[in-house]
Amino acid sequence: MRQDPTGRTGPPGPLPRLAAEIREARPSLGPVRLVAVDGHAGSGKTTFAGRLAEALGGAPVLHLDDLATHDEPFAWTARLRRQVLAPLSRGEEAHYRPYDWNRRAFGPPTPLPAAPVVLIEGVGAGRRAVRPVLARLLWVDVDVRTARRRGEERDGPRLAAFWRGWARAERRHFAGDPSRPFADTLVRPGATGEPALLSGPRRITPNPLAGDGG
Repeated sequence: MRQDPTGRTGPPGPLPRLAAEIREARPSLGPVRLVAVDGHAGSGKTTFAGRLAEALGGAPVLHLDDLATHDEPFAWTARLRRQVLAPLSRGEEAHYRPYDWNRRAFGPPTPLPAAPVVLIEGVGAGRRAVRPVLARLLWVDVDVRTARRRGEERDGPRLAAFWRGWARAERRHFAGDPSRPFADTLVRPGATGEPALLSGPRRITPNPLAGDGG
């Protein structure tokens, strides 16, 4: 139960409820509950993943920007499997080499513990190759135009050319390997900072008794 400033108690908010559901889920990768936070670039995935990690008591977060590169924005699956998924599946601490976007080179290994819950955050986190080992797929449900505007405002004009190239790569990726249709939960950021959490397409089952409207 949470307590408001007047001293009244009420049901926990959406993030604590989601965190509790994730903790109760079955491990999906060895002893780990692997949770993906996906969505368009600029949608607020990093911010939401950070808040969810805090609600989970400090769950580790892997940012997929650390595995992508200028030349391979989405060709990071092999690195993810080798450096992260394989050791976590054995209950071992993973070590990945984050990409330095300024130096255009991979840095020294960074540890990622085989915690009860591990979050992976980034565009394509819920891709086809990763979904079989996910305990939960969350989609930050901001439309692509709004997300791009937010991203461009955040990064400024010096990265305008990067954003044009990224937008093309993101369209190609989601055209061939969409994540949203397989999301367990849709995350809609709220104006007050409290997100709305809705059942995702994967959890919505059509009613076989419903007519087709004809």
